[in-house]
Amino acid sequence: MSEMTTMYRSSTDLPAFVTGQTLPKNSHACPNREAALRGLYDSKPEYFDRLLALSAGEWRKVLRWLDVSGLTLYFADRVNELNFQGALPGAVNQRLQQNLSDNRCRMGGLLQECAELHAEFRRANLTYAVVEGFSLFPSSVPMSELRHEHDLNLLVAEGSASKTREILEQAGYRFCAMTGSTWKFKKNEAPGFSKNILHKDGFEQRIELHIESVLPGRKSALSRREYREIEGIVMPILAPADLFLRQGMLLFHEACSPFLRASHLLEFYRNVCVHRDDPAFWTEVRELAEEDPSTVFGLGVVLQLIESVMQGEIPSKLVMWTMLRLPTSVQRWIALYGVDCVYGTLPGTKLYLLLQQELEKTGMVFTRSQREASEFQSILPRLRFHLVEGLRYAWASYRWRQYRNGLSA
Repeated sequence: MSEMTTMYRSSTDLPAFVTGQTLPKNSHACPNREAALRGLYDSKPEYFDRLLALSAGEWRKVLRWLDVSGLTLYFADRVNELNFQGALPGAVNQRLQQNLSDNRCRMGGLLQECAELHAEFRRANLTYAVVEGFSLFPSSVPMSELRHEHDLNLLVAEGSASKTREILEQAGYRFCAMTGSTWKFKKNEAPGFSKNILHKDGFEQRIELHIESVLPGRKSALSRREYREIEGIVMPILAPADLFLRQGMLLFHEACSPFLRASHLLEFYRNVCVHRDDPAFWTEVRELAEEDPSTVFGLGVVLQLIESVMQGEIPSKLVMWTMLRLPTSVQRWIALYGVDCVYGTLPGTKLYLLLQQELEKTGMVFTRSQREASEFQSILPRLRFHLVEGLRYAWASYRWRQYRNGLSA
């Protein structure tokens, strides 16, 4: 627990498992993955010292995790910042530098595509905003070329949705799926996926349209959007508080699914740090979040993960109305399984089902369909997932019932 936390929480405020009195040692710690992640935001030399001592086989495992967690480019940039290129095995450094070079080209092509689409959207006078992706620069992403973009995400007013779809289809995108209020499009579809083309230009392009539905009594987030120049392109983006809440809730939904990308947790923590000493910002975030109790719980889960697993320092103004409102059982889940959540790899685990069960007791609603990460999966890994993680979940579920029975006794 961070020193900042101890300043505003007394030991009597915390259940025993959080203070460590009854918490068993987590058997799923991943020291090399932890070093790779914490080395990106913590100045202590011990993290990179640990990595520099790795064998070739250990490096292969770390690089594989960096790829699936979305951290490869951030890691490569950190290596360059610290001038550690020569300290790495030659093949490792060459691979990281090639990834950076490939992604610069890829992002250049994506930016050009964005510029052409935004010009068409402006001519059609559409009401929309860029969400995720480029909108995270610079609060969460120091340079846009360091983020691997899987797709472009747009929040679109309901009245602009049909025209937006028409423009995308004229630009060569094919409507391929609808999930709730999200429309998905693809262009330059690839027959298969290979990690060797993960950061290369020409990888299939995807766009997701998120149709905004405004509840009675609430103001549209699109009505508060701002315009910002990003890489020479003027884009409409959400206001900072709306952007923060959307980013946090998307990350929360990842935590309630089989696999969470550690890069998304790092990006959100960077956003927290940027606004750390801005009380007006936190006041606005709280006012918006408390319109929906599920948002408060969702932020609490994500922030607790950052503090518990990453040892990140969360501002007290944020802690008091988010993390401290979490049910004891949810805090226990994070204490027991947060490491698996943050340092896991594809296809993930089924332990998130226990978290969903506890959050449903607060009134939150989840769909039971699991998010598929088809880019990295084939039939055999999926079979292994259901067999191995099914058995692990059964044992964890038994232990969890024992814990629940102990609470109710």
